Amino acid sequence: MDILPHWEQGTPGVLCVAGPHAIPVSTAVRGSDSRLVFALGGGRETLARLREDPRAAFCLLGAGSAFTAYGRAAVVRDELNGAPHVAAVALEVERVQDHLAGSRTEVLDGARWRWTAEETRADERRIVAELRELAAQ
Repeated sequence: MDILPHWEQGTPGVLCVAGPHAIPVSTAVRGSDSRLVFALGGGRETLARLREDPRAAFCLLGAGSAFTAYGRAAVVRDELNGAPHVAAVALEVERVQDHLAGSRTEVLDGARWRWTAEETRADERRIVAELRELAAQ
């Protein structure tokens, strides 16, 4: 599979960068068959690592899908309008590994999570809205 699949918004995944270094991501937005965009806190070590070495992998396990997207990531906006403490990153996908291809198993659900403060829920809505705009570019 070389086409990025679709998934339910809010399904968390794991971004892996040089190190190895992994970080959970809950804001991934599918931009196209070969691009996804997500947000990371501006002070994250992950951003510094991506600036030094853009190779990255994003793994998502959600209802009906399990894949890893491999490619190169770059910061496309250092500060989001709705959340200046957050940077937007785009992963230009070079290869997708479908972990369910030919499998006798299926993923019934992804990890369940929620924000514990209302203000962070509102921040996420603004962040995802801006990421959708960036993903469409």
